[in-house]
Amino acid sequence: MLRKSRGSRQITMRLQVQIGLECIVVPCQSSETVNSIAKKSLAKIRRLRPELLFDDAYFEVRRTVGNSLLDPEDQAGDVLRDGDFILIAVHHEETEEAKEARRLEELEHAKKEIEKIELRKRKVSFALEQTGSIFVPKPTKLLVLDGNSLKPSDLVKCERGECLIQLSMDAEVRVRKGRELLEKIASEHRVVYGVTTGFGTFANVFIPPEKVKQLQVNLIRSHSVGYGEPLEPNKARMLLALRINVLAKGHSGISLGNLKKMIAAFNAFCVSYVPQKGTVGCSGDLAPLAHLALGLLGEGKMWSPSTGWQTADVVLKKNNLQPLELGPKEGLALINGTQMVTALGAFALERAHNIARQADVIAALSLDVLKGTTRAYDPDIHRIRAHPGQQLSALRLRSLLHSEANPSQIAESHRNCTKVQDAYTLRCVPQVHGVVHDTIEFVRRIISTEINSATDNPLVFSEREEIISGGNFHGEYPAKALDYLAIAVHELAQMSERRLERLVNKDLSGLPTFLTPDGGFNSGFMIIQVAAASLVSENKVLCHPSSVDSIPTSCNQEDHVSMGGFAARKAITVIEHVEAVLAMELLAACQGIEFLKPLISTAPLHKVYQLVRTVSPPLNADRYMHPEIEAVINLLRENKVWEAVLPHLETLERMEMDDPDALRQSAKTPTGIVNDRSEVDLTSYSDEEEEDIP
Repeated sequence: MLRKSRGSRQITMRLQVQIGLECIVVPCQSSETVNSIAKKSLAKIRRLRPELLFDDAYFEVRRTVGNSLLDPEDQAGDVLRDGDFILIAVHHEETEEAKEARRLEELEHAKKEIEKIELRKRKVSFALEQTGSIFVPKPTKLLVLDGNSLKPSDLVKCERGECLIQLSMDAEVRVRKGRELLEKIASEHRVVYGVTTGFGTFANVFIPPEKVKQLQVNLIRSHSVGYGEPLEPNKARMLLALRINVLAKGHSGISLGNLKKMIAAFNAFCVSYVPQKGTVGCSGDLAPLAHLALGLLGEGKMWSPSTGWQTADVVLKKNNLQPLELGPKEGLALINGTQMVTALGAFALERAHNIARQADVIAALSLDVLKGTTRAYDPDIHRIRAHPGQQLSALRLRSLLHSEANPSQIAESHRNCTKVQDAYTLRCVPQVHGVVHDTIEFVRRIISTEINSATDNPLVFSEREEIISGGNFHGEYPAKALDYLAIAVHELAQMSERRLERLVNKDLSGLPTFLTPDGGFNSGFMIIQVAAASLVSENKVLCHPSSVDSIPTSCNQEDHVSMGGFAARKAITVIEHVEAVLAMELLAACQGIEFLKPLISTAPLHKVYQLVRTVSPPLNADRYMHPEIEAVINLLRENKVWEAVLPHLETLERMEMDDPDALRQSAKTPTGIVNDRSEVDLTSYSDEEEEDIP
């Protein structure tokens, strides 16, 4: 305890006083006793909130920091500092019947809150037996494909049904020129791989002119041997859009007529049945792309909003679409390329980008609830290890957490605690999340290049009047990038689950065990943490790189392959698990706030808390939580947490640009949280005396 060394000097103090669920500011003199301040506070709360009916008597007074019990006879200046938070426990006799009535009232309130949660629109059902009409969002954007400027985010818009597409005029010219050259070469009966020869090991087999067209149909049929559940129609539509974009480059030899038929099918929301498995990612994604083409030929199965899954000829007819009619090389042009791995990779990339930046927000909220220090995010620390992602993550954390410009009552409540540093999952968020951000940008460069690349074989160069066989179909680039993406994004869940453990562990958080009142009777967040741990463990297996494997195929002609299809599929699964774990942490952090009330966090983090409470009320007693976890996962997938804080982030980041010290924490205390308005003269104490401060 601080020794009396101030003499008779009077200091005006302002104390933050919590009585029940209310918090008020009470001015006092340092010479006043704790008892007089308590009585003054009770008189003030009765005047301000007469309906609360507080008694004159109180039970005890405690400092919020450390929960230390205060002696009513001590002078305020000897045991408190300006701006301290204190808790006054008032006498409140409650019968067992009253307690039970209050508990039932809380349960009823929670039930009503859950019922008030807005039911979200059901997603389109893609069940194979679906035959009735299905609602599809009306497209609001026109995407012009030129083969050179498509972005991963554009593909995701196609997946969401937001876009119709058309070719640019330049693309039409290039496609015509490429087709004219190919038809000229075919008419001269030159030996060209896949045009007048067989495929793979049969590359040395010459095909007579009268069989050249049938060769292409045979290719599609023979290669349509994929396995497993089909891509959902929205993802198959994304795959179709990407294949159209690659063909628009004019190096594949597709005819403009067939390309426009593909565009018409896309705009009518008609897509083929494409099994997800069966590609080794070289020579391109042969089996999936063959299935994509097969439906467009009027064979196999297709899906449309008006028909559901039906035979392809029926779906095309009911949507007034014409099947493709293949000429020389057009079958090969449709199936040779990396579009399956790249389309799913673009989808994974955008999901990873969204969850990674929201992970910074969730980590900030957990740190505030766990009463951590923000000093580890000081800009100078990250300036001298200048990885872009690390600096970005640290800037976000500074902008979201306590500062003079963005105060947190929670942070203020422990500003003079003796904590020097936090566990790594709090202290090292910029260093770990940062490399995830940098990895995402690396993968973005790879995927953005790949979606605008000609990746089939052979390639048509109309300006040179040549057709050249090459290896652009090899999927090693996207395969390696997506394995790297899964490994990086997984760390977000690894960090998140450990923070979740800290939140539910009373020895680490100071909060009730498993964040539940009446523990033992209630289990609270016990199994939510278990579920999170299981997902993190699964991810550790899924993060083994698929691209380190290669099995030669096609009689050893294709003697090295990428296994990129699996890299893409498991990257999506890893990201789904990460979203779920972070949703669980977010729910736990918001539940932790319930035990810190009436204190609130910073303005942006309080908005996140309010957002979560629109889909999940406080957990007053055990209830079925699965729907609420799913609802919070949907908030993350729809980017709602990021949207809630973005205006604040932009304002505070601009503020730091104008004043580099705007968000910096002072070093006067280990936590970096100080009240510059304090009138306490710290220089009047010796080192020995300061060590006695509670």
